[in-house]
Amino acid sequence: MEIKNLSKTFFSDKGMDTVIDEVSFDVKDGEFLVILGPGRCGKTVLLNLIAGLLEKTTGKVLLKGQELDGPNKDLSMVFQKLALMSFKTVMENVELGLKFSGVEKRERRKLAQHYIDLVGLNGFENSYPKQLSGGMKQRVGIARAYAVKPEILIMDEPFGQLDAQTRYSMQNEILRIWQEEKRTVIFVTNNIEEACYLADRIILLSEYPATVKEIYEIDMKRPRDRVDEEFLSLRTEISDNTDLGI
Repeated sequence: MEIKNLSKTFFSDKGMDTVIDEVSFDVKDGEFLVILGPGRCGKTVLLNLIAGLLEKTTGKVLLKGQELDGPNKDLSMVFQKLALMSFKTVMENVELGLKFSGVEKRERRKLAQHYIDLVGLNGFENSYPKQLSGGMKQRVGIARAYAVKPEILIMDEPFGQLDAQTRYSMQNEILRIWQEEKRTVIFVTNNIEEACYLADRIILLSEYPATVKEIYEIDMKRPRDRVDEEFLSLRTEISDNTDLGI
């Protein structure tokens, strides 16, 4: 995927408000790419532009050389605020995208079960969202996104509302799933440590309006140690280059 000179300006009676300003970067096949930026810098707007959920003002989003214009079946998104159907079970929620795509019931049940098992929710197929913890709900969202077999999985601060212990656990889980599925991931966060722990590359955004401030290539082996000297050095380098808190 290529993001070329992408910009978004909102127009209102009060004038123009540019949120994304000439952002360009590529997304490599199979990589875990993290977009890191301060709160309210425009990260979610950028993701919505990439996913085709928001109309761009200028620029292009290319997938395999073809310009994307609107939502695409090869892209799937996991939101921070999960849109799980409260009246549907785990199985029914995971099946939802497959059902909308016209997949036959037996096949979609088989696919949904595979991804429920993959995210560690075997035995909870008939549970409802209100019966699940925050981390378990995120697993449902991840299973649902993976079930439609996208080429690129886009994740918008999916662990931002979890407690620290659950967040660490989910970071390990998403890496495990990514390594098993071998799909490209675009992951957004405002947490430097999380970015350093997960990423193959980090796209560091500036404050609002968002521009690309720096791109970091990460070659540390996994699993990564958060108190390792190399890890701490990278975290400090990024911290010194932004107003983000560690």
